Amino acid sequence: MEEVFVCDITYVRSKERTHYLSLVTDAFTRKIMRYQLSNDMRAENVVKALQMAMKNRKTTWPLIHHSDRGLQYCSALYQEKLTSGQIKPSMTDGYDCYQNALAERINGILKQEFLIETCNTGKELECLIRESI
Repeated sequence: MEEVFVCDITYVRSKERTHYLSLVTDAFTRKIMRYQLSNDMRAENVVKALQMAMKNRKTTWPLIHHSDRGLQYCSALYQEKLTSGQIKPSMTDGYDCYQNALAERINGILKQEFLIETCNTGKELECLIRESI
């Protein structure tokens, strides 16, 4: 429990615009430890999700962080947060979604089973995501 976090970003739409949902999931329990909904894909937004997930941890065991090779996860800002948090990074060796299958599956469940209707606004979408998680 809380030894491996898997992370990914997916897009979700409201009638206003396209939004981006960053998820941090515990690989063992499949619990979404934290998420961040934003209007862009900047590294700062995925860092916010990571920082909140770290605050929500109940253990102090060593942690592995697994993600794809998205620019946000490869950014200096994100890698510095992993280093300062003594978190060991793990990344896919290419752009094969099966190498980050758990994170991709969580995205799919949220989008196909909970976020099936398009919200009018980002605020409505935020509420629906919170309730779904």
